[in-house]
This record gives sequence, structure tokens and C-alpha cells, in this order.
Amino acid sequence: MSAIERIREKIRSRDYYLSSHAEEEMAEDGLERDDVENAILGGFVQKKLTRDARGTRYRVQGPANDGRIVHALCRFKEVGALIIITVYAKEQRI
Repeated sequence: MSAIERIREKIRSRDYYLSSHAEEEMAEDGLERDDVENAILGGFVQKKLTRDARGTRYRVQGPANDGRIVHALCRFKEVGALIIITVYAKEQRI
């Protein structure tokens, strides 16, 4: 199973959580949980970041409900859950 498929499965099964940093960034950009879920379910892994002692991170790019491009940075925890570390919207629309 590819990384994006594993990430999407965690979103569908609600086996994920948002860090407090992600929630702060979402509020600043006017994003809701539904926007993040939509971006991940309709997006792709834009970058795989492997140089972190805490584990591989994935930057997923996809559309928010209003068409803005959203980046969600996430990683799998040792116990299998997904943590969304940060989320931000780019200004351009798709």
C-alpha cells in the first residue's frame, strides 16, 4: 500500500489527530477539519521528508472545499495513528 493510501485510510477511519500547532495554523487560514480531510482524500504526496529522527513526514497537497490549495504535513506514530503536524493554505486556487 502506498503512503497516500495509508494516509487516506487513517483519515477515513478517523485514526488521526491534529496537533495544537495544526489547529492554530488552520484557524489563521480559515480552514476547518473538513477542508483538511478533503485535501488529503483528494490530494497527493507532494514531498516525502526522511531526514527527521522522529520519522518520515509527508507533505500532502490537495484542495480545500473552497478550492484553495492546502498542504498538510503528517507522520505515522509508532502505534499506527496518523498525526497531522501542521496545515496551511496557499493563496492560489486550483
